[in-house]
Amino acid sequence: MDTHAVPRAAATVDLRWLLSVAAGAVFALLLLLAASPPFPLRPASLFTTTSPRRALPPLFVESSSTLSAPPPTPPPSPPRFAYLISGSAGDAPMMRRCLLALYHPRNSYILHLDAEAPDDDRAGLAAFVAAHPALSAAANVRVIRKANLVTYRGPTMVTTTLHAAAAFLWGRGGGRGADWDWFINLSASDYPLVTQDDLMHVFSKLPRDLNFIDHTSDIGWKAFARAMPMIVDPALYMKTKGELFWIPERRSLPTAFKLFTGSAWMVLSRPFVEYLIWGWDNLPRTVLMYYANFISSPEGYFHTVACNAGEFRNTTVNSDLHFISWDNPPMQHPHYLADADWGPMLASGAPFARKFRRDDSVLDRIDADLLSRRPGMVAPGAWCGAAAAADGDSNSTTTGGAVDPCGVAGGGGEAVRPGPGAERLQRLVASLLSEENFRPRQCKVVEAN
Repeated sequence: MDTHAVPRAAATVDLRWLLSVAAGAVFALLLLLAASPPFPLRPASLFTTTSPRRALPPLFVESSSTLSAPPPTPPPSPPRFAYLISGSAGDAPMMRRCLLALYHPRNSYILHLDAEAPDDDRAGLAAFVAAHPALSAAANVRVIRKANLVTYRGPTMVTTTLHAAAAFLWGRGGGRGADWDWFINLSASDYPLVTQDDLMHVFSKLPRDLNFIDHTSDIGWKAFARAMPMIVDPALYMKTKGELFWIPERRSLPTAFKLFTGSAWMVLSRPFVEYLIWGWDNLPRTVLMYYANFISSPEGYFHTVACNAGEFRNTTVNSDLHFISWDNPPMQHPHYLADADWGPMLASGAPFARKFRRDDSVLDRIDADLLSRRPGMVAPGAWCGAAAAADGDSNSTTTGGAVDPCGVAGGGGEAVRPGPGAERLQRLVASLLSEENFRPRQCKVVEAN
């Protein structure tokens, strides 16, 4: 029995030890909890995964001020014109007068005296341009120094016109020439009946692809007298001027294109001039080769190209914008205009007229009554009033003791000051573009041709 007493005592000791340890641990834990501060609660924002909902704006908001209307569309800028003024021996004084009557710093000008005129005339024109403050400052007037030999009624008249057109496109230094919208060919015996402000005002309202070409496909007697005969112009290959000569053989009328004829004086759009010079299809060159042997080719080449080119036939306006007095039936040359033609000339509404004799009294009347231009001076316009005011007339030119208010360097702004000439021209253009005149007279093909 004594052998089992010791183990029971050991078991009792072990149980007491475990109970005391457990009680001590519980007591220590209670002391720790009592000494610690309360556990803080997490703020609700830490558990929020979405932002607080914002108030939606109201569907309709009343403005405190009235909405203003959009600003009006500004008017188009006035167009620019590229003028070719051609002449021959003895025409230099008339070319100077015509230039001053037509001048505006926004435009471009080429003066061509053919090779029959002496070199002194060309040098005199160039010196006149260089000495004029307004013309030289704008640098928009060019005198062709290397003159072309031109035969009346020959194809060299066409090549001279194309030469000037190419020069306007190319410019002086190689590259794109000056900005311009319409090309106008005139002779030394032409003269304006409106100011450049009048012309710019009316043309600023027009589509800039319009081509003013007097034309018809009813060539009548010209088929036998001009289209079938063949001529050669010696000015194409000779240094001295000679008469056209005729080739005995005759040719039939072309079938690759339709012939058109009309006035040699035109107002051509820049897109059409680019087509004539660059010819992205071959029609301009083909027709030019045909008209190289055609009598009076300036009265047919441009018209035939325009009316056979699908891109341009619908841009033609059947008028040359000239007042010309012809015999009935027409002779080779029109009448020289005089004071007796004053009424019909104004009633026509045309911006240009021809032919005039040098220094005829009717030109003085046009200067005084229509252009407000004094002798030897530039025709005034809105541009030179501003230029003169800014310059203080310090660079104004003096003619016969009178100061030219437009003989100053500068100007060329977009302001125009249309006068009665604009009203006359506007009536003419409205008639030409009317429903009964525009489309029905546009490159109309006459089958009897």
